Amino acid sequence: MRHAFPRGLALCAALLLSPAAMAGNLTCKMNYSLSGWSAFYKTASGTGTVKCSNGQSLPVRIETKGGGVTFGKYKIVNGFGEFANVGDIRDVIGSYATAEAHAAAEKSASAQAMTNGKVSLALSGKGKGWSLGVAFSKFTIEAN
Repeated sequence: MRHAFPRGLALCAALLLSPAAMAGNLTCKMNYSLSGWSAFYKTASGTGTVKCSNGQSLPVRIETKGGGVTFGKYKIVNGFGEFANVGDIRDVIGSYATAEAHAAAEKSASAQAMTNGKVSLALSGKGKGWSLGVAFSKFTIEAN
């Protein structure tokens, strides 16, 4: 007796087990706003929204803390972030390690790259404020 295996079910199984599906190839992007200050200790907080190519969306809170030889006050509005190596939107939650050198007066622009395990995040943004220094910090994203 021959057992019939529906073709549609076989196709779904093949897609679920494909290397692309297993590698975490979602495209996820974040729009955010962030403001903070630094005087040896650096702190900032803000909010944003992460949206992925599979239709998932997640409002998030952002916090960064760290230290170094750094002074300033700044605000970023309409910031943009792009994640790599994401399998599910919840993979973006967590703390990212970052190091930066910065100098800005009045209007400023920033760009950073950071990692959290296998997930990478590249940030860019424009803002207002002034800052000068070198800092090492932790950039944390939490579900809002």
